[in-house]
This record gives sequence, C-alpha cells and structure tokens, in this order.
Amino acid sequence: MENLDIAMLINDYAIPWGLKILTALIIFYLGRMVVNIVVNGVKRLLQSRGMDEILVGFLSSILRWVLLLFVVVAALSQLGIDTTSLVALLGAAGLAIGLSLQGSLSNLASGVMLIIFRPFTKGDFVEAGGATGVVDKISIFTTTMTTPDNKEIIVPNGAILDNNITNFSARDTRRVDMVFGISYDDDLLKAKKLLEEIVTADERVLDEPAPVIALSELGDSSVNFVVRPWVKSADFWGVFFDTQETVKLRFDEAGISIPYPQMDVHMDKAE
Repeated sequence: MENLDIAMLINDYAIPWGLKILTALIIFYLGRMVVNIVVNGVKRLLQSRGMDEILVGFLSSILRWVLLLFVVVAALSQLGIDTTSLVALLGAAGLAIGLSLQGSLSNLASGVMLIIFRPFTKGDFVEAGGATGVVDKISIFTTTMTTPDNKEIIVPNGAILDNNITNFSARDTRRVDMVFGISYDDDLLKAKKLLEEIVTADERVLDEPAPVIALSELGDSSVNFVVRPWVKSADFWGVFFDTQETVKLRFDEAGISIPYPQMDVHMDKAE
C-alpha cells in the first residue's frame, strides 16, 4: 500500500512538477543566451552606425533588463504562476518604491534626457552641476567627471539638468580673453604694437576670426588693453599661459611697466 502511495505521489506530483521546473530552467537558460545574443547584436549595430558610446551602453543596458524580465515571466508561467497577478504586484511595488525614491527617479529621468539630447559626451570639458571637468561616464543616475587636477567628481544627473551647462569642447574654436595694463607714463602705441607682434607671432592663433587688440579702459592706476585671439579649443590654455609670460618679458625688455594698485597716504603733522 505504501509503495502504491509513493508511486501515486511520484506520478501525480514529482514528475509533473519536475518537468515544469526543468522546462522553466531551460527557458530561463536559453532565454538568457538569446538575450545576450540580441543585446550584443544591437550593440554592434548601433556602434556600426557611429552612435555615441555612452548612448550605446545606456540603450543596451535597458534592452537587456527588459528582455530578461520577459524571460523571467515566461519561465514563471511554466510553473503555473499567474503572471498577470505578478505583473500587477510588480507595478504596485514599483509605485511604492517610486514614491519613496523621488530624488533617485528624478536623477534617472535626467540621465535619460542627458543621453537622448546629449548636451555633452564622453571626453568633453564641461561646467555642469557645480563641477568642472572632463566627462568620463554618464550613467543612469550620475555623471562622472575628472577635474584638471585629476580628481574624480560624481554629480547627480538632476543637479546637472536643473542648472546651466557650459560645454567648452562643443565648438572647434575658442576666444582667449586677456587684459594687460600699462602705466599712464608709458608709450601707448608702442605697447599696442608689441601686443600685436606677440599675438601675430604665435602660430596657434587663427587668422579668422581676426584677433582683437584694443584700448578698453582708462583705469584708476593703469591703461588697459584687451587682447582677444581666436584659437583651436585644444590650444586655449597653452596660448593663454604663453601669452601672459611673453607679454611680461617683452614689456620688461621695452621698458614698459605693468602697474599694480597702490595708494598714497598723506599724514598731516599736528602742531
């Protein structure tokens, strides 16, 4: 009698459930393989179209998780689980999590906007979200930058999208804005000619747009010139630093002084 009961248990429960579990595992295993093949194929297709690396990674990640969700639902359905109720349960749980993680969801939405509209991309030098640096990575919630002194900054995407974004790498050329002051006793035309020679001699300075060298202000203690050459974006800091040094050396050679603010104090001697 006991052997008959065991045989009935095996036939009625063990074998059917064993087949269901085996089928679910096969579906899950094969589904994962198919997902990997599809995601890798889509990634190669997007890369062959010249799409941005960050956008490719972002879209591939979303596609992978969506397809895996379908695989999990298909596997669970083989076990007799009501997937309709499961989806509703996941939706309710998602709503509850969403209400408790509003800030994170804001960063998620901002990340999607940054990926789609691409105000900057990997390798751009930007000022965004209160930070300045080279963009290393744009993830779903945060953007990672490297500062000029090699510090890593992780900025929430919401802070970036809610504020102004300055992309210094968006254009091929930039204007270098500099101001040089000379004394009121110095030769104005001589100083201007020297500035023109310095700018013209630098091969990194572009002919078009033409550089601007002009008297901009008669200040309290100096006569100020603006010097505004145009350069390739990659040459910006090199031209800025070199021009500062060259102007000081050439002014010293020509006997032109660069004044600094000073105050004369007169004291009356009490009788």
